[in-house]
Amino acid sequence: MDSSSTRRQATRQKLYEAAVILIAEQGFSATTVEEIAERAGVAKGTVYYNFASKSELFEELLRHGIELLTAALRQSAEQVAAEGGSKVDALDAMIRAGLVFIERYPALTQLYVAELWRTNRAWQSTLMVVREQAIAAVESVLQEAVDGGELSEEIDVPLTASALFGMVLVAALDWQSFQPQRSIDDVHSALSRLLQGRVSGRPRR
Repeated sequence: MDSSSTRRQATRQKLYEAAVILIAEQGFSATTVEEIAERAGVAKGTVYYNFASKSELFEELLRHGIELLTAALRQSAEQVAAEGGSKVDALDAMIRAGLVFIERYPALTQLYVAELWRTNRAWQSTLMVVREQAIAAVESVLQEAVDGGELSEEIDVPLTASALFGMVLVAALDWQSFQPQRSIDDVHSALSRLLQGRVSGRPRR
């Protein structure tokens, strides 16, 4: 990558970071391009040089963020595979990777969850595409776990992948918003027990 491309990528990153903070604080409609430029420390024209509009900036922000999450999920699973771990271990590592990502980018995650419930946005189709990419990363490992006999063949793989993805999002947001005193190890341990079926008590006599 040449120096001009590197500089442009760095500028876009600053704009993403400024936009996600402002939009999380005051909403998309109330946030202006001028405010984004000021928060990023660039001229207003720089925003329009990189993005045709505020809507395009936000659409690319969502795409960029979920692609980063997807990459983190895949990398965590690949690392477990390289170390000889099981597919369930890989799923467990993906859960932790998701929690780490959300801890690092809480405002982005809040925006993503909020936008999932809106159906009148110009970027809705883009959001659905990148969401499917993230869930597909989980689904592929789940399918391998079923094929390898680690998980039951009765599992609905696509639905379970969506459920795991949603579980991490909701649990992490609840943790960040209402139980910030808990450590990431606490949250990961609770979700790990659910994944590995270790939540049932001793049978009563």
